Amino acid sequence: MKVANIDHRAHLVEGGLCFDIAQASDGPFPADPQAVFARWQEVSDWAAGSSLGNGRPYRASELLPPVPRPRQIFAVGLNYLEHAAEARVEPPREPMVFTKFVTSLTGPRGTVALPSASVDWEVELVVVIGRAAWQIEAEDGWKYVAGLTIGQDLSDRARQFAGSQPQFSLSKSHPGFSPIGPYVADVREVPDPDDLAIECSVNGEVMQRDRTASMLFSVGEIMARLSRILPLLEGDIIFTGTPAGVAIGRTPQRYLRAGDRLASRIEGLGEMLHDMTGAATAAREHGTQPGRN
Repeated sequence: MKVANIDHRAHLVEGGLCFDIAQASDGPFPADPQAVFARWQEVSDWAAGSSLGNGRPYRASELLPPVPRPRQIFAVGLNYLEHAAEARVEPPREPMVFTKFVTSLTGPRGTVALPSASVDWEVELVVVIGRAAWQIEAEDGWKYVAGLTIGQDLSDRARQFAGSQPQFSLSKSHPGFSPIGPYVADVREVPDPDDLAIECSVNGEVMQRDRTASMLFSVGEIMARLSRILPLLEGDIIFTGTPAGVAIGRTPQRYLRAGDRLASRIEGLGEMLHDMTGAATAAREHGTQPGRN
């Protein structure tokens, strides 16, 4: 089952067609894409055993964020060994967690306005919570996951390192800085959710390529450690970290520029495409040079 947000309504997508869940089910399930995650198991069972009727073709440009209003957005930093190495820091002993803000969410296609000349890419596997999780064990983590999607944790490095201490959440929460999509794939239909090919390219040049099996802290471990501190709620999302190959770790550094096309791909989860526009000169305005993540 793949669930997308089309025209602000929850749709199943399959074979180039989309099916409005509320209409195809004749009413028992919500049209609101966010509300689907609280009933994910029911919707999945219905989709597996029902005739959906006639779908319609859809365009990629119609796709909106598949999780439009999560109550909590978590992100994990330095969760790949080679990314920690390119950042010239010791690998973390505990997951390095920060938050992103919901107004930064955008869909899997479209444009992103660059607020500075130091915006970096970070492709990530995004986990969508399907059952409230509180003080769970790592081996049980996947039982609480509805599905998976692709994300980009775009980062304004000048803003991130403008002060005496790094500023993660704000530097990664400009409008459009949290693209997700193109849909949420039911985790039970992903052959090996702990080992997926992940990559990011700019103008066709591959910048990041790895497998999610390289994560220092697995999805189950991330969920267990978060749930020891606070409840994870249905429809929450977790950005699980990015592989090596980000702009700030390159020599010379090469950040996103107006006119660039950013492609994000994860095995079995599709592709996102975003065009950059409106680069500014925020690095000079902040009076600092970007540091390293």
